[in-house]
Parts: sequence; structure tokens; C-alpha cells
Amino acid sequence: MASPPPAPGRRERNKQAKLERIVAAAAQLFSERGVADATTQQIADAADIGAGTLFLYAKSKSELLLLVQNSAYAEALSQGKAAALAETVPLDAVMAIVRPVVECNRVQVENGRTYLREMVFGDATEPHHREALTLSAQTEEAIADALGRTADVRGERASALAHIVSAVMLLAMSAPANTRLSAPELVLDLRQQLGVLLAR
Repeated sequence: MASPPPAPGRRERNKQAKLERIVAAAAQLFSERGVADATTQQIADAADIGAGTLFLYAKSKSELLLLVQNSAYAEALSQGKAAALAETVPLDAVMAIVRPVVECNRVQVENGRTYLREMVFGDATEPHHREALTLSAQTEEAIADALGRTADVRGERASALAHIVSAVMLLAMSAPANTRLSAPELVLDLRQQLGVLLAR
């Protein structure tokens, strides 16, 4: 019988506690002031750490945003995947995954749009950027799985459709013309677009 893994030591617990404080402080300041107006010094002060320590966890404000948003995105994706299992209609299953991701991205519209820009154009060598890309890939996999289960669409076709769904969702969330749309309005718009795609 395998031994349980050792409990994390004090150093690891301290690192985790600092990370949690950083994420909480950055999330609050980004929400209140937006990414453009929140400074790394304000985040460090709110997290009760030095600015140098902050940059050990994320080397730029963009990486801090990715760190914060990735956590919310992962939770939204988890909710969407669970909700999709209860759906039997392909469009409903896909929208069950899409809806919480859109809602997560629209909590603060400009932050959400900045996050998407960083995901697409940011430095892929940075760990939080890689995590964002992984979450995007996991979203496509979840959509492909939902289509395979509800529409009996598998393999390359399911992957291609999921990639198109992801691209449509990304464009809708990042488009300047949509900045005034609420999350429910954007979800409805996406449902109409994806309904056309999935009806084929």
C-alpha cells in the first residue's frame, strides 16, 4: 500500500498563502479599477508583500491578469462541463459550456477583453499564458465531447466544429462592437450564431 504524499512544508505553505493573497488582491483591484488603472505596487501593498516578491509569481501586470482570470476561467469551464452532461440537444450542450465562460469573461468587460488579447498575442513562454492556452484547448475538447455525445459527431469533424465554436466565442467576447452587451445578451447572440453552425 502506497504511503500518502508528505504534507507540504512551511516554505511551500508560505508560498501558497502568498499566492492566494496576490490573486485575491489583484482580482479585487482589477475589478474595482480595471487592469489599466490598477498598479503592481497597489497589488503588492494589498497582498502585504514587496513588489519584488510579487514579480516572483508573475513578472508583469499582464501575467497577473492571466493568473487571476485563469482561476476564474477554470471554475467556469468546470461548471459548464458538468451542466453539459444534463443536455441532450447539441446546441444546448454547447451553450451549457459556453455560457459560464462568457459570464466569467464579462464580469469586468475591459479586463475580459484584455485577457483574451493576452491569451492570443501574449508571451507563450510565460506559465500563466500557457495555462490560458491550455484552458482554451480544454474548452474545445469539452465542446467536441458534447457534440460527440449529443450529435454523434466525432473525430476530426467534432474537433473542427469545436474549434469554430471557440473562435466565434472569442471574437464575440473581444469585439469592440460588443462591449456594451451584457453577458445574457452576448450569450443570446452566440446561441443564434452557433445555432446556424450546428444546424448544418
